[in-house]
Amino acid sequence: MSERLLKRFDRTDRARNEQHVTPKAHFSMKDHALGLTMLPMLQKPSHHRESGLGVRIEGVRRQFENGVVALDGIDLNVASGEFLAILGPSGCGKSTLLRLIAGLDKPQGGNVFTMEASHGRADRHGLGTRADIAYVFQDAHLLPWRNVLANVALPLELMGIERKVREESALRAIEQVGLGDAADRYPNQLSGGMRMRASLARALVTEPRLLLMDEPFAALDEITRQRLDDQLRALWAALNMTVIFVTHSTIEAAFLAQRAIVLSSRPARIVEDYTLNLPAERTGSIRSSPAFARETRVLYQALERNEV
Repeated sequence: MSERLLKRFDRTDRARNEQHVTPKAHFSMKDHALGLTMLPMLQKPSHHRESGLGVRIEGVRRQFENGVVALDGIDLNVASGEFLAILGPSGCGKSTLLRLIAGLDKPQGGNVFTMEASHGRADRHGLGTRADIAYVFQDAHLLPWRNVLANVALPLELMGIERKVREESALRAIEQVGLGDAADRYPNQLSGGMRMRASLARALVTEPRLLLMDEPFAALDEITRQRLDDQLRALWAALNMTVIFVTHSTIEAAFLAQRAIVLSSRPARIVEDYTLNLPAERTGSIRSSPAFARETRVLYQALERNEV
């Protein structure tokens, strides 16, 4: 759901549950929680697993009302089922580009299309459905009076799916992210990493074909971050979806992605489009290999050349 839709539902759902008090957490959380929000879903998830959506961007320009040009002349093709990382200096327009791909914002020039792998059909945002897209924001937006199961099932509830079916689907998604023993816990009983897993499960419950992620693990400690990176890559390989992942970390980009683009400072342009020369199947041990060090160095140097 969008942030606006979530806030509207938040007020309604809170009114229905105003007498409910969530249990007090029994530990001190040291890491920050980040998470995701889903785009509006216009159709029920299918039992048949379709291939990921491709993305095509043609000459996109985005200028804000204050005159700042965030993006200018962006051309990009993302293949169905690809894992793409987006790197760039702080404030260069990475999140803006992600929002344009999601259809949450509109460019002043150019076009953004989602592409069907099977027959090359393109849907321009505003003309087609966004039912297959999930967006992971930098904040969790878990509803505090709902346990993990109810939070993960929320997108299906908003789609009108009956309770038994949505809870079965939510439990499957919770198991996928390794959170099966925490389905009845509330957000204040979860660590930052666990809340992130719940957020990821909420994205997966709708079976998205395009998953957009905006620095979702940035505030987590390094060990938790690497574990979630490992899990995300395994889920991407298993679920046949397209992932576009914004990060500041060259190590994270090199581990997760098949391909990485580097944006310049504003107005952002693509100054590097690099295919990672690493094995298709990767485990955590690859991070200590000479090949991995070489690839992260390539990405770092591209960033360094274009940092202002």
